[in-house]
Amino acid sequence: MRVTYRLSRRWLGVMLVAGIAAPAWASDQGFTQAFEAARAHQWDQVDHDAIEGHVLEGYVEYHELKARLPGVSPAVINDYLKRHENSVLSEWMRGMAQDTWGARQQFDDFLAVSDGVPQGTTRQCWYYRALLGQQPQRAAIGGRELWLVGHSQPSACDPLFDQLRANGTITGADIWSRLMLAWRAGEDTMARYLPDELPLSWQPQRALFERLQNDPSRITELPALVHHDMPGVSSLYSTAMARLVRQDTARALTAWREVKSRAPLTDEQRHDIEHDLAFYSLVRDIDANASWANAAAAQLGDQDLLELRTRKALEHRQWHDVAAWIERMKEDDRRDAHWQYWLGRAREQLGNDTGARQAWQIAAGQRSFFGFAAADRLHQPYALENERVTIAEHDLKDAASLPSMRRITALYRINEPGLARAEWYYLMRHLPKAQHPTLTQYALSQGWYDLTIYAAIRGDHWDALDWRFPQGYVDLFQKWGQARNVDPWLLMALARRESSFNPQAQSPVGARGLMQLMPGTGQHVSQQLGVAWQGVTSLEDPNTNVMLGSAYIRDMAARYSGNRIAAAAAYNAGPGRVDRWLANSDEPFDLFVEEIPFRETREYVQAVLTYRAIFEGLAKGTTQGVYMMSEHERTTRYNSDLQR
Repeated sequence: MRVTYRLSRRWLGVMLVAGIAAPAWASDQGFTQAFEAARAHQWDQVDHDAIEGHVLEGYVEYHELKARLPGVSPAVINDYLKRHENSVLSEWMRGMAQDTWGARQQFDDFLAVSDGVPQGTTRQCWYYRALLGQQPQRAAIGGRELWLVGHSQPSACDPLFDQLRANGTITGADIWSRLMLAWRAGEDTMARYLPDELPLSWQPQRALFERLQNDPSRITELPALVHHDMPGVSSLYSTAMARLVRQDTARALTAWREVKSRAPLTDEQRHDIEHDLAFYSLVRDIDANASWANAAAAQLGDQDLLELRTRKALEHRQWHDVAAWIERMKEDDRRDAHWQYWLGRAREQLGNDTGARQAWQIAAGQRSFFGFAAADRLHQPYALENERVTIAEHDLKDAASLPSMRRITALYRINEPGLARAEWYYLMRHLPKAQHPTLTQYALSQGWYDLTIYAAIRGDHWDALDWRFPQGYVDLFQKWGQARNVDPWLLMALARRESSFNPQAQSPVGARGLMQLMPGTGQHVSQQLGVAWQGVTSLEDPNTNVMLGSAYIRDMAARYSGNRIAAAAAYNAGPGRVDRWLANSDEPFDLFVEEIPFRETREYVQAVLTYRAIFEGLAKGTTQGVYMMSEHERTTRYNSDLQR
């Protein structure tokens, strides 16, 4: 299917007028020198004449204003915000001013640069403190929302909470509610000090809480101690049950049976208690609870319980139960390729070949791991359902002239990719959705692959596969795939899953680059290859990263007889874990994948194998002859024999 989008001329005009549309006559070199000086607060080295008119001039001014805070008037800040309203600079500048003036309790200045409720809890606490004298009702509503959470809030919130307690906005019921939220969340420190803040009228409830605090199984004593109309009793019951379910699931069911009919609970609270009981009974394989948990899962009909019960049936190869639990799901959930695939497998095992093919036919129409696996069983090509997008050439030229695009281009040009991405993310958050396609296609035309993927997902263009799966760095993957004798489509799939083709990607644990290599892994592979290790930052070089990453996945594949399912699992979870999983398995590929203990790795393996088929299908223009797995990967037993 082909779809044509056009850039709105009216919107283009607004963006050009609102932005910095003047041509940049200052040189990049002059700007870079001034920018580096501004970052280092070397103001005497900032040559304003050299950067005048440069499309990024606002970045130097941002650092200058930031350094002058708090000695800058709100009028100066607001002027800057107006001039840069279509840039992430406005968001950063407003936040810096709010942080500075909020910390100094200059609340009039804080409000003067605020535009509605700010982002971040600390800023929100300052915001509502600032509003207490001007809009007390609005401040009360916002302050209570910040109070009613089961975890500690920043210290900036304490004066706000103190004032709201003092004026009666935060009541004894609110303190009790927060106590219950904290106890449920396991925030035991809060649960120890909050009772002291309860007013005298709530002391009976406090005594009941302290009776249960260290032993929630004493919930069975409550019916004889409290009246149903006592405030807070229902939340005490539901929270005590939540704690008990997690501490001792078998004992929790016994207690629930005793108090269920006597507890003053809402229908929602009863549902939540029984959902938790069923969930933990199934996850923890509590034999004494099994019959009750099955009945509860069927009665409640919650999708997560039905999925969990289906997986338990798969684990025990109870094929009749697999089919029965899937058929209990709501139609939209049941028709997902994942469950249609397993419904087909169950029917096949039960001798219903016609029913199996019907289920697989539904699954095969979907673009997913189990959809492709179903298509393999039916010996038919994969359904990519690619939506090909057409953007007029003149619209792309107009997009290039937008101030935001000129800033992003300039930031890439001066090697500031992080700032370029920040500009792009800001633009996508504030852009009318109708304009996303043109700018997404423009990003692709510039080779900004990770920005293209981000925009496609944010714009809900799930079927625009040329955007979601661009041929990013394809020459590198082909080059090193051939050099290492590794499937290049697998390399691309790994990079797409790991970094969305962002060469500067860095994970919270320190993995870097296209293929998200840990520095230790990069250094180890370099030594194996006899290549000089150039340090951590070298992993942000695409060629170096793919050179090392392709060698690492080659080694993982060799460890498992060339099997890409096991290799992908090892790439994510480590080979030691995969060795243990294989040692405890003797299953076909589908059951092995379904029973990978880590959800992250289970989903990772499915995504990588699916992505590699998509990349190959897009490159060839057809999925005829494209296979997600080799014949051996589909038919072998997944056990320790895979290890060499």
